[in-house]
Amino acid sequence: MFTGIVEEIGEVTSVEQLTNAARLRVRGPLVTSDAGHGDSIAVSGVCLTVVEVAGGEFTVDVVHETLQRSSLAKVAVGDRVNLERATPAGGRLGGHIMQGHVDGTGVFLGRDENGVTTFAMPGHLSRYVVEKGSIAVDGVSLTVAAIKDDQFAVALIPTTLEATTLGGREAGDLVNLEVDVVAKYVEKLAEAHIRDQVHNRDGGTEERS
Repeated sequence: MFTGIVEEIGEVTSVEQLTNAARLRVRGPLVTSDAGHGDSIAVSGVCLTVVEVAGGEFTVDVVHETLQRSSLAKVAVGDRVNLERATPAGGRLGGHIMQGHVDGTGVFLGRDENGVTTFAMPGHLSRYVVEKGSIAVDGVSLTVAAIKDDQFAVALIPTTLEATTLGGREAGDLVNLEVDVVAKYVEKLAEAHIRDQVHNRDGGTEERS
C-alpha cells in the first residue's frame, strides 16, 4: 500500500522492450537505500516489484496489463518519475490509501496563477470522483477542488509543484490516475443490494426484516 506522499523524483535510465512487457531501470538513491529484491516501489503511481538494486538504481518489469493502463507505455530514458516506497505497518497515512493499481490515464489541461490545475479523465472514472474527495495523479495524493463532467481540478501548493513531476507538466501530457478504491467497493456492494431489491420487487422472494 501507498499514501501518495512522493519521496523523491527519480529518472529513468534504461528502457528495454520485452515480449508483451518492458524492463525499466530507474535512478532513485533514497528509495533504494533500503530496497531489495521483491520490494514494492510506486513509479508515478504504478506499484512495481523490484527485481534488482545496484548503485542507487532499481530495475522493474512492467507487464502488458500495466502498459495498457498507464503512461509507462510511453516512458523514455531521461524521463522523471515520482517515487514512493510501500508504507510500512504503523507508518503515517499522510495522504490517502492507495494501491498503486492505476485505473487509467488522464490529460493535463492547464494550471492557473493560483496553482489550480485541471485534468481530463476517462468518462468511466468520473463517477468515482467527488469534490473534496481524494484522487492519485502520477502517484501524488490530491484533494479534488472541483469536478465538472469529465474534468476535475486540484489546488497544488508550491511544495507539491517542486517535489513532484506535476510542476513540470505541460498541456497534453498523460498522467496516471487512481481513484479511491473505497468508492469502487461501495459501488459493487450497492449494485448487489439494488439487484436483490429489484428481484424481490419483480416477483422474487420478499425480504423480511
